[in-house]
Amino acid sequence: MKWKIVHIDETESTNQWLKEHGEDDMVVVADYQTAGRGCGTNTWESERGQNLLFSVLLHPKQVVASRQFHISMAVSVAICEAVEQFIGDVSIKWPNDIYWRDGKLGGILIEHTLQGSGIKDSIIGVGLNVNQRQFTSDAPNPVSLWQICGQTTDRRLLLEDILQRFGRLMDADVRSGYMSRLYRRKGFHPYVDCNGAFMAQIAAIEDDGRIVLADEDGRQRTYAFKEVQFII
Repeated sequence: MKWKIVHIDETESTNQWLKEHGEDDMVVVADYQTAGRGCGTNTWESERGQNLLFSVLLHPKQVVASRQFHISMAVSVAICEAVEQFIGDVSIKWPNDIYWRDGKLGGILIEHTLQGSGIKDSIIGVGLNVNQRQFTSDAPNPVSLWQICGQTTDRRLLLEDILQRFGRLMDADVRSGYMSRLYRRKGFHPYVDCNGAFMAQIAAIEDDGRIVLADEDGRQRTYAFKEVQFII
């Protein structure tokens, strides 16, 4: 897959920029976002020119709408593969946060436009903490590559590596790679839902991306995104 990469100094958000200016298979990368966000009302702290902030626009004709979670798995695994060249202990906190141990290294925000049983287009926004040395917001657990390995990483080369891997993984079976990298994929861990806290282990991830947890009583609980939270 050939990407058209556009570099801009500053924008409200790279996802929004692509909605207004995007073309097929375009990538926009920014040095700074004035309103970078995660899912819902979450915001993303990033020092100017230090991290990797980009969005990808594609028309995934090979992915039907009912299996759109494949895109989330593909980009998550691509990022993991790229950063695993520098550090170990990288995982994916369901559905698609990139973690190093118990610290958040990156986040992904995907917005699909559906058309019938297919996906008309997808905009995939990525924020990856690369060279930032200190975080000042009240976010609970950010961490950067620099803080982990103590050296500066070339953001352009890292971006190109992620994009190459993502293009390949879009046409591959990525489920095993995704499952093997899941954060807290083994053993019982604390979660909280609308009824309170409980202990559970990951039993499965369904094709539509919902997580299936098995609690200590052996009861299976299925959740869509935002219906359950990890207690870290």
